[in-house]
Amino acid sequence: MPYLHLRQFCLVARRLEPVVSDIAAIMGLEVCYRDPHVGKYGLENALLPVGPILLEVIAPTRDGTAAGRFLDKSGGRGGYMAILSCDDPDGRAARANALGVRTANVIDHETYHGVQLHPRDCRAAFIELNHTDGSDDVLGPYPPAGPDWTRAIRHDVTTALTEVVLQSPEPSGLAAHWGRILDLTPAANSEGDWTLSLPNAAIRVTTGERECMSGLCFRTDVAVVLDAARARGYAVSGNGFEIAGVTFAVVA
Repeated sequence: MPYLHLRQFCLVARRLEPVVSDIAAIMGLEVCYRDPHVGKYGLENALLPVGPILLEVIAPTRDGTAAGRFLDKSGGRGGYMAILSCDDPDGRAARANALGVRTANVIDHETYHGVQLHPRDCRAAFIELNHTDGSDDVLGPYPPAGPDWTRAIRHDVTTALTEVVLQSPEPSGLAAHWGRILDLTPAANSEGDWTLSLPNAAIRVTTGERECMSGLCFRTDVAVVLDAARARGYAVSGNGFEIAGVTFAVVA
């Protein structure tokens, strides 16, 4: 049965700390894994589950990395990659290739197969499409998150990621482009935003000065999160704060 759901998203920071410890403390999350495989790309990382979706933070460990260049070009906006699990990564990547979206990288680790599409062609952020044997179950095996990632799931403060937010000077065009890549139909709302709906989350495209992954929206205990953000020195505006160049918005 064909399927597509949000499995993971990735942020880039100049350094892992204090970003990872701050996210964990503010959002009530726990690190489940630090992937040794990313070292060959000159990176280090940490992954924190938000229910069945993984929040990853990566940081360059040397000069000349793709992630470091991304930060330089983005002016520190750290929204890097949207990672989706599906039944057929190669078939979906072939569809994207036919639209002129190039494949940037292919990853194979035993039961895991991922195809990363070129960020310049995707616009706003990388898109990765992947499949793991048994990953039809959203709480099933997922090698990038380690062997026991579900043990780190916490529900007492943050219960879900609801949206990944992209921005563009022409949100309808970016939404249509991502819709063609992912074979999804964007829907407009009364505020001029466009939404691509997945079974477990949404990708919302809003108006902004430049194309980027600009925000994330979580279902949380709002007061606890915002108090914790203030205590860690983050400026709270409305129901959100910025970390790693990305706005974390929280709703009850």
